[in-house]
Amino acid sequence: MYSDEDLNSAVAAGALSAEAAANFRAHMSRLRHLPHASEEDFRLLNSFNDIFVSIGIVILLVALGAIGQALAGAFVVVPPFPAISSPSDYDSPAVTAWYAARAVTQALSVTMAGLLIAAAAWPLAIFFTAKRRMALPSILLLLAFVGGVFAIGVGGVMLVVTESNENDTLGAVLVAGAALLAAGAAWLHWRRFMVPITVAAGSAAIAGTVLALLTAAIGPDNIGEKAMLTLVLVAGLAVFAFAMRWDMSDRARTTRRSDVAFWLHLTAAPMIAHPVFALLGVTDGDNPGMGAAFGVIGVYIAFGLVALATDRRALLVSALIYVLFALTFLFQEFGAVELNFALTALVIGSALLSLSAFWQPIRRAVVTLLPPGLQAMLPATEEPAFVPGAGASPA
Repeated sequence: MYSDEDLNSAVAAGALSAEAAANFRAHMSRLRHLPHASEEDFRLLNSFNDIFVSIGIVILLVALGAIGQALAGAFVVVPPFPAISSPSDYDSPAVTAWYAARAVTQALSVTMAGLLIAAAAWPLAIFFTAKRRMALPSILLLLAFVGGVFAIGVGGVMLVVTESNENDTLGAVLVAGAALLAAGAAWLHWRRFMVPITVAAGSAAIAGTVLALLTAAIGPDNIGEKAMLTLVLVAGLAVFAFAMRWDMSDRARTTRRSDVAFWLHLTAAPMIAHPVFALLGVTDGDNPGMGAAFGVIGVYIAFGLVALATDRRALLVSALIYVLFALTFLFQEFGAVELNFALTALVIGSALLSLSAFWQPIRRAVVTLLPPGLQAMLPATEEPAFVPGAGASPA
């Protein structure tokens, strides 16, 4: 399996002409009856060897995490819990010392596990990502490195904010610091390996940093669920806008920039979908109400229009569970109690398959209604005509 990045690399090395690469893309588009940009190509597997290596990586990293936790227990030994003869004994120095020792051990466990995982992920990425260019192992190693660095920061948070000295505001600030540390790790990893999902991981870490700082500024006790959902929604829209910036830089979707945009869209989609439907009241219980159910369907249609315009399907997938729930409720309300789930699955399945089969004609109709300036920023609705000598440039 060869990706656009591989084709661009072959063109840059002179192993393949730009004309041949463009002809190959045009040929594949004709075979699939779908413009190349609409494929949303992203490489998860090169071969079964990716799965084989990924299994080994997961086993190794889990083992290192367990070793890190064991080492933490060797540094700080938690004594047996003191004998308690009366409620007042819970405030005794012995009990306080026990809680302090346990808090330190737990913090060191998270820190040591994260440290060993991050320390192992980097050299493994030098071989499997930089040298072997393996897809799935590269994704796992990126997530392990950024997650390990974040765990180191979280361990520091746990060490400062102990059970005996709880401070929610300070905790939120320190969590923001841990998320910012993870964002820095993502940036460092991107500079060295340039794995497409790295930008999405860094964006998620920055969004977490901003949300944690806002929580600290407002006050953890003062911020309600709706306010937090609204903040997450705004963060999701910001990530979506960032994804569109990457998309607009590669409208033909033939370079690594398109892969970066794919992962950013995948990150933004749940950050947008969940807050919207939660604010509609769909997640409050088994009975969302007729208004909320019809609202879900209306929002899903709006998501569908956005997906068609941008030629990205992440929003539709992220919102699918909420639509299934809303339609099931509506069919139940209209009397189809025994077949409500079957009818819901039939409607949704048929709609998705029809949309997939006629994606291009429907998308063309949607895009042509947009202003010309906006159309110029979106992927073309037709595959560009091939011009000899005007093949794709290297990423």
